[in-house]
Amino acid sequence: MFKRFVLACAVLLAAGSLPALAQAPAAQDHAGHDHVTPAATPGAAEPGKNYFLIDPPQPTASGDKIEVLEVFSYACIHCAHFQPYADELKAKLPPGAAFAYMPAIFNAQWEAYARAFYTAQSLGVLDKTHQAVFDAVHRDKRPMRSFDDIAAFYGEHGVDVARFKAASTSFEVESKLARAREMVGKYGVDGTPTIIVNGKYRMTGASAGGYPQLLALVETLVKKEQDAGKAAKK
Repeated sequence: MFKRFVLACAVLLAAGSLPALAQAPAAQDHAGHDHVTPAATPGAAEPGKNYFLIDPPQPTASGDKIEVLEVFSYACIHCAHFQPYADELKAKLPPGAAFAYMPAIFNAQWEAYARAFYTAQSLGVLDKTHQAVFDAVHRDKRPMRSFDDIAAFYGEHGVDVARFKAASTSFEVESKLARAREMVGKYGVDGTPTIIVNGKYRMTGASAGGYPQLLALVETLVKKEQDAGKAAKK
């Protein structure tokens, strides 16, 4: 039965489009981020259970600040569900920490959304389009079967389409895509959304026991990194 289900999914994906993938991200989100896991004790922070050590630790892109990184995809409905929590997390981080996104590229369709993310970032329109993309894909079920469709969507949000397409293949965007491919593997990410704290700790809603618990866990680990930094300076 399971084999027939997997085969059916493969056929649908082969004939489908980007929004079809977006509406059924469970195949990519095999870490189980669908709110069905048992609730963990609030504030639980047990290594190997609630979060996982990244070995070796990876470099961050946040300078002297503690990096809190969400690995996500616009194609992932769980990431759309997590976005309000991501906004809350950004607002709650201390001054010594910085929040950032990194798009996962698990297949060719997800690459189109990752390319759009970095293109919007390079053009300075990410803040005004980030939530809009999630809404279009998951709430409005807008067909986006090609990168041209995605570019047209950004055009409706005040971005010059020709400029958007040109920027999408720039050295800056290609370099960021290459780094994302490399880092997602080094982090050990196998589903989205996944949070990485300071290149050292990996966690998901499933491992934390839910999204509220995930936010509390991130705060705990950020404080742990802050305390370690203070101790190192003594």
